[in-house]
Amino acid sequence: MFAGRLRLLLISVAALLPYAGAPAMAEEADDLPPYRMVRSLLAVQDGIVRGDQTASDMQRFMLATIDKRLRAAKPDVFRDPRNVDAAMIYAMSGGNPATLADLAARDINGYFDNRLTDSLRQYLNGKGALTVQTLTTTLPEYKNSRIVPYLYLVLANASAQQAPKDAIRYFDLARLESPGTIIEESALRRGMMLAITEQDTERSFHYALIYARRFLSSPYVGQFADSFVDFAVTHYNAENEPRIVEILGFFDPPRQREVYLRIARRAAINGDSEFARLAAERAAQLSANPTDDEPRALADLYSGLVNVPTADIVSAVQQLGTIPDTALSPEDKALREAARAMAEQVLKKPDLESLTQAAPASVETEQLQPVPDGAGASDSPFAATPADAKATPAAQPVSTDGQKPSFVDPQFGDYLSQNQSRIDAIDALLKKEK
Repeated sequence: MFAGRLRLLLISVAALLPYAGAPAMAEEADDLPPYRMVRSLLAVQDGIVRGDQTASDMQRFMLATIDKRLRAAKPDVFRDPRNVDAAMIYAMSGGNPATLADLAARDINGYFDNRLTDSLRQYLNGKGALTVQTLTTTLPEYKNSRIVPYLYLVLANASAQQAPKDAIRYFDLARLESPGTIIEESALRRGMMLAITEQDTERSFHYALIYARRFLSSPYVGQFADSFVDFAVTHYNAENEPRIVEILGFFDPPRQREVYLRIARRAAINGDSEFARLAAERAAQLSANPTDDEPRALADLYSGLVNVPTADIVSAVQQLGTIPDTALSPEDKALREAARAMAEQVLKKPDLESLTQAAPASVETEQLQPVPDGAGASDSPFAATPADAKATPAAQPVSTDGQKPSFVDPQFGDYLSQNQSRIDAIDALLKKEK
């Protein structure tokens, strides 16, 4: 089935390409030149990031078919530089890196540029930092070639940690060379993530807006949303609010509601009460089904969380108690219980007996001694000890049962031990959410 679909796709794409002549339409898929097969692969991949999710199986099948075709190709096939470019593009588009290495090793005619093949092999094997210098000096020779946007993307990824500003520039060059393609999608998404890391707010908003306009149907949109949620919460203010709303306005209502709920959750955990309430309310308004209790329950949860530390803590606890368990995920249930536990401890009346300390027996007979002349700041426990002063051991409490002495009130110690596990669970949850 896939073979038949692939043959039809290759022939139809070849017919649409200006450089694919009429004879190609009669060729079998296995006889097509590698460059035509790779161009068909790229057409499928570009369709995927534009929303054609059904093409994923076709992509996998085409990668396997092209790999077989390249490995079986005779040396004179690569006399055509388009086929050399196709082999490198294939490797940079999810293909088998070993295939490119094998072709380069068998090349006795100098069709492949060893500088590029060696750099790509290192990059695809996770050693991108070692390729930066070679790619930087080699890339100008390929500015007018078909592979230049791929090389820009590779160089951007390879230099992101050591030279982020250079990496952003390469991301820009890659997307400008290939608008509307998987190259632009990847360059925008990764460029935005890098700009956020570099705290380049203006560039981050710019990339996010372009991505939202063009690639919300991409299967990688989840990565974009994850980065944008953290960015929006961190940079929320009155000036940036319209920009955040504009970007989220490109999402369809269900996805927009989901992102607003994620923002509300993150903002609530971060203590940004204003943004948490705004995002929670917008999420509730975007519910497509008025009878669906889940969006309203989540909105109530996140807005209730931010009210726990306020003067209206009683109402916040009551609000949290009205949220049904069926509307919450296990993570949200844990978050609610953590908030309720903290609120209950704040509202809990103190035990008067636990606040009473036994008076030392020596207090009744202890007499206040006059303060010697010159005493003052030098007697502070934080004052430096004179070099010639002898340290006097501090009095230690006497233990009559052979156990370690303790200054902790027994009831207060019981309180700590009973609640320590709950406090640890809350801390672990909040650290995870950060």
